[in-house]
Amino acid sequence: MSGDVLSHPADDRQGLVPAGASSPLVRSTDWRALTPARLMVGRVGGSYRTPTYLALKADHSAALDAVHTEFDLAGHLGADVVARFGLFEVQSQAESKADYLLHPEKGRQLSADDLARLRTTCPARPDLQLVIGDGLSPLAVAAQCPVLLPRLVDGATARGWKVGQTFAVRYCRVGILNDVGATLDPEVVVLLIGERPGLATAESLSAYCAYRPRPDHTDANRNLISNIHARGIPIPEAAERILALVAQMRAAATSGVAIKETLAMPRRLGDGESAGPLQPAD
Repeated sequence: MSGDVLSHPADDRQGLVPAGASSPLVRSTDWRALTPARLMVGRVGGSYRTPTYLALKADHSAALDAVHTEFDLAGHLGADVVARFGLFEVQSQAESKADYLLHPEKGRQLSADDLARLRTTCPARPDLQLVIGDGLSPLAVAAQCPVLLPRLVDGATARGWKVGQTFAVRYCRVGILNDVGATLDPEVVVLLIGERPGLATAESLSAYCAYRPRPDHTDANRNLISNIHARGIPIPEAAERILALVAQMRAAATSGVAIKETLAMPRRLGDGESAGPLQPAD
């Protein structure tokens, strides 16, 4: 790949862009303002510069910390949010963090005791059931859910939907949706779960949505809105997109491959213009 693709325009002064590099776009656009990816950061020989390398190591350490952090209901969501929504915690069949990481299938089913607890604690057959799962990044749950959850509950209530009792799942995988569906029979379940952290952020949240999930359902029966974080999909937009997707599912009585989220086309990049996030269509 040519140097004018790998290097940033500011590198011209340091001799890192080949003389006569032909693309004016490369020389006039600060691409690093448009993406957290490590593009055009320059190099020393065949290696990253020291600041880039150290930042990479720090981000890798943050990702590891996120994966191994234990979920703390009040600590990560805040006592006020826990009290407002009456949140409580259940656990998958994984017995520890190590068990959860080594045996993903255990994170897809709730323990027998907690299935019984859901039946006695949560009202059955709501229009919308919200679930919070720690997933592979409890830090993402801590960063996004205290603001996102109230927006979802308030938005659903304003639409006249019956919202179930929200709860959190420790050692949670996406497949837990099926147990929730079979136990509480909600029309739609939305699982807010910490994504596997990468080297751009450890605070990215996903929202998995499913219409009447059942034990034999797979990813083909689910829809996903991912990259909910400060440099991805902002919380106000994420809330509107999730609620709009739930409305589509309820209207069509299905989810997964049969449902396509409708979004406006992003703006094209122009002189000094950022594409910005995708916006829901009117």
